[in-house]
Amino acid sequence: MPEYLVWECTQPACGFRFPAEADSLEGAACPRCGAPTRSVARYPAPSREETALPDATPRLEALLDNLRSAWNVGNIFRIADGAGVQHLYLCGITPSGDHPRVPKTALGAEKTVGWSSHPNAVRTAERLIGRGYILWALETTPQAVPLFDILPLRETQPLVLVVGNERAGVDPGLLSLCARHVYLPMQGGKESLNVSSAFGIAVYALRYAR
Repeated sequence: MPEYLVWECTQPACGFRFPAEADSLEGAACPRCGAPTRSVARYPAPSREETALPDATPRLEALLDNLRSAWNVGNIFRIADGAGVQHLYLCGITPSGDHPRVPKTALGAEKTVGWSSHPNAVRTAERLIGRGYILWALETTPQAVPLFDILPLRETQPLVLVVGNERAGVDPGLLSLCARHVYLPMQGGKESLNVSSAFGIAVYALRYAR
C-alpha cells in the first residue's frame, strides 16, 4: 500500500502545505514559491473494507444517452463501480470505455464495470424492456417526481437509470419508454446538477435508501 508524506514550505510568508507519495520527488520544493520544504507527517493511503450490496436490491444498470464529455463518462464509471452498477450502455455520441480521456476520471473503473456501445439509445431501450428491464429517466419533465419521494426502491425487476445529454437532456423517444421520470430537488438558482454529480446521488440513493 503506498504511503504519503505531508510537506510544508519552510518560507514563513508562504507556508504552503501539500501531500506527495513518499517515494516521489514532488515534495522536494514548494510548488507555490519554490522554497525548500520539510516533511511534517507520514500516513498510508486510505483503504476500505469490501461492502456487500444491500439485501434484495434489484440489478442496477445505467444508460447514458448522448453524453458529450469523456470526463463525465469517466466519473460515471467510477461512481458505477462504487455503487455496484453492473453495466453501462453508452449510446449515441457518448464516449466509449476505451476513449483515451475516460481513464483520467474513471481511474481504472472502466476495466471493472461492464459496458457496451450502441448507436441508438431508443432501440437499445426497447431491447432492454423486451428482456424484462424497467427504465427510469433522471430528467426534469412535467410528469417527473422527486426521487426521494419514491424511495426506498420497491421494484423487483432489473432497473436501468437513464441520464441524458449535458445540454439537450434525454431524447423524447427514450423518455416515452421510461416507466418513471425522476428528478433531484434544487434549492438554489440553478435548475440542475452536472450529469455525473446527479448520477452519483441518484444511484447511491437507489442502492442504499431504506
